[in-house]
Amino acid sequence: MQYKQNSEGIKVVKIGGNIVDNPEALSSFLIDFQKLEGKKILVHGGGVMASKMAINLGIKTTMIEGRRVTDAETLKLVTMVYAGWINKNIVALLQKDGCNAIGLSGVDANCIPATKRSTCPVDFGFVGDTTPNNVNTTFINDLLEKDIVPVFCAITHDEKGTLLNTNADTVAYTLSVALSQIAKTTLYYCFEKEGVLKNVDDPNSIFLSLTKEEYQNYQEQKIIAGGMIPKLFNSFNAIDGGVSEVLIMHAKNILSQKGTRLTRSHETIAK
Repeated sequence: MQYKQNSEGIKVVKIGGNIVDNPEALSSFLIDFQKLEGKKILVHGGGVMASKMAINLGIKTTMIEGRRVTDAETLKLVTMVYAGWINKNIVALLQKDGCNAIGLSGVDANCIPATKRSTCPVDFGFVGDTTPNNVNTTFINDLLEKDIVPVFCAITHDEKGTLLNTNADTVAYTLSVALSQIAKTTLYYCFEKEGVLKNVDDPNSIFLSLTKEEYQNYQEQKIIAGGMIPKLFNSFNAIDGGVSEVLIMHAKNILSQKGTRLTRSHETIAK
């Protein structure tokens, strides 16, 4: 593919809530993140902190199939947590070490418009679904060209004045596919596991590589199950959408890139 601009490539890195909620792990990760060469974007979750704060405030948290139901009160809470404390804390830590970062939501500069999810078959409330074609890649690329690192939380909007809560994995997928149209793009999912595991209780049972066909076979055999399924679903959709490769790894391994590498085929993995 011939890219119109930013030919050096873009890395979209998503960091999970369990790392975000651990000050030591977060600080260590951000030091490594800054050392990644080239243009980069950070996307963060924050569900762990949001759930704890909901308990403290007496706001009931409802989860369906691992996804948060966002009613009006929960929307206020997650916006304050994701777009407020977590986002600005991450930006402050990056600035401390000389990384010029800017904290953003999908609302800012109309970066990531979304559509409120249908209430059928399940009403998830104020939850937004995103489309890569609607991402404001021009604005984001302008920031990257100025060596500014965008740090995105998972709050989007419907362009009608309503905020929406969007899964952070999905935000990372959406950004990576959109940006793959202007540059070679790699998507990183960094969390507290070593990668995609054959046995969730054995960190050494890691898949070093996976193709979509292998993933589907392992899913049918229930070797891969639970919370890893939506992450892999987003990952292979990203590859189908133009992302060069996806890496799923422990946050501590972002520089060594030790983890599970996902590409279209073993031929591309070998390259």
